[in-house]
Amino acid sequence: MKPPRPATQTHGRHRAAALVGLVLAAACNAPTEDAALSGYAEAELVYVAPTAAGLLQTLAVQRGDSVKRGQLLFALDADAEGLTRQAAQARSERATAQERNLRKGRRPAELQAIEAQLAQADAALAASTSALKRNQQLVEQGYQSSLRLEELVAARDRDAARARELMAARRLAREAARADEIAAAAAETRGSQADVALSAWREGQKRRESPADAQVFDVMYRAGEWVNAGAPVVALLPAGALKVRFFVPEPALARAAVGSEVGLSCDGCAAGLRARIRWVSPQAEYTPPVIYSNASRSKLVFAVEAMPLDGATTLKPGQPVDVRFATANPP
Repeated sequence: MKPPRPATQTHGRHRAAALVGLVLAAACNAPTEDAALSGYAEAELVYVAPTAAGLLQTLAVQRGDSVKRGQLLFALDADAEGLTRQAAQARSERATAQERNLRKGRRPAELQAIEAQLAQADAALAASTSALKRNQQLVEQGYQSSLRLEELVAARDRDAARARELMAARRLAREAARADEIAAAAAETRGSQADVALSAWREGQKRRESPADAQVFDVMYRAGEWVNAGAPVVALLPAGALKVRFFVPEPALARAAVGSEVGLSCDGCAAGLRARIRWVSPQAEYTPPVIYSNASRSKLVFAVEAMPLDGATTLKPGQPVDVRFATANPP
């Protein structure tokens, strides 16, 4: 019969076994270089909103629809903007007509009236000139007084001035307005045309089209509801707007290089999905409330974004994924 073992020897062996168990458990729980990192798919949505408030009159799409670039998404009530545009168009037409009118001479009928008045003035001048000549001889012969001669000279000068006035009026009627007046009218025309363009732009802002080929991710309003200025009505998910966001612990940060590829896996997804890292956060997402040390820095994680490649573009926004670094990243 073997003698009983000393109590100290037995206790020492049990302690050694417990230490070995703790080491093995720590080894099992310690993260490896190829351990999966938690992440999720995230969408960079395009929110389409009107620049002015109004009543939602037409909603042309629903959640889940596929739309093409330039396709109508929604339209707000634009009656007021349409009336403003029509008024601006009328002012523009008036300013344009005034400018054209200033660039022209008088109408043919007006020119004919001036010509007729000039002919009358020439006839009156000829008559007063002839009467002056006749009476001048009579004054020299003593048959007429000098006062009568002065009256005839005044009549001739009056008729001559009237003829010169009408000749000047004829020249003016054949010419356009002064250059300064034409320039002012042209400026008024440009201003009115700008008012028309601004009114048309405001009217167009009540109708919003899709900026790209996309899928309608969400619709926030229904027809008949009031929409405030800047409030998104439709959220679009364009092609290539999906990204994978995950978090890398500080010890593995060196492997998260921009341009390198990572492997993706998710429930029900095909094997071999990949993504390319496009951004690494320059700031830690979590900072422990202690001074940095070798023990505490392992708690730091950095956000990383990667763009899905090939079949990974079928991921859905919010879908959780597991991310693993490739065994060898390209330089």
